Amino acid sequence: MKSYLAAAIQMTSVSNLQKNLAQAEEFIDLAVRQGAELIGLPENFSFMGEENEKLAQASAIATETETFLKTMAQRFQITILGGGFPVPVDHTSNRVYNTALLIDPSGQELARYQKVHLFDVNVPDGNTYRESTTVMAGTQLPPVYFSQELGNIGLSVCYDVRFPELYRHIAYKNGDVIFVPAAFTAFTGKDHWQVLLQARAIENTCYIIAPAQTGINYARRQTHGHAMIIDPWGAILADAGEEPGVAIAEINPSRLEQVRRQMPSLQHRVFV
Repeated sequence: MKSYLAAAIQMTSVSNLQKNLAQAEEFIDLAVRQGAELIGLPENFSFMGEENEKLAQASAIATETETFLKTMAQRFQITILGGGFPVPVDHTSNRVYNTALLIDPSGQELARYQKVHLFDVNVPDGNTYRESTTVMAGTQLPPVYFSQELGNIGLSVCYDVRFPELYRHIAYKNGDVIFVPAAFTAFTGKDHWQVLLQARAIENTCYIIAPAQTGINYARRQTHGHAMIIDPWGAILADAGEEPGVAIAEINPSRLEQVRRQMPSLQHRVFV
């Protein structure tokens, strides 16, 4: 594993696929010009709108999004994560998988993860979310892609961050860098987003790359922002704030080894 720059992109995605992809390309270009080799896009980066609109366009969104990710990876010679987009379960179903896709610089798929934990929550601000009405939960533990250059990369999506057992699985698989792309609600984000990300980094002594949605996406749907990169000690290396943009920081194997040597908690597990 080498030292390199990673980027967590922050967007305000809406219900316009082409507009979202154009915004994503702009920020990918910005990140690459700053030297990023590993780039993450947030959950719902290519479409964020009403559920009925998403279902009606799901097939086109899935096809165009996957093509976009492969094109960006090849054009900019980067490894890129599409942090979550709808992929139809099958031709007869009216549900989709919330799918994260990791692509290498040649345009090849490295890993695919279907979000397991679905956001079915009555938030105290009065908003109700029922992700399971249109999304089929994945049934597989998240993959870890083993890279000699970039480190071992684990995948997760948004609400997953509240379930530490998922991240401990990635740690068991020797994960070095874990993506947490999200569209965290503004209400829960202000209290929970940062502390959950730091906890996942600290307890698993790994880097966390957390691309995010921000601002008003549609109707009353407001997202928290603060795309972040966090080091294995829990230090926030980069925070995109509340505006669309890019958080960039170094992923350093020496720092990873130092923290794991100084705090070898993973070696001290009693109950496995």
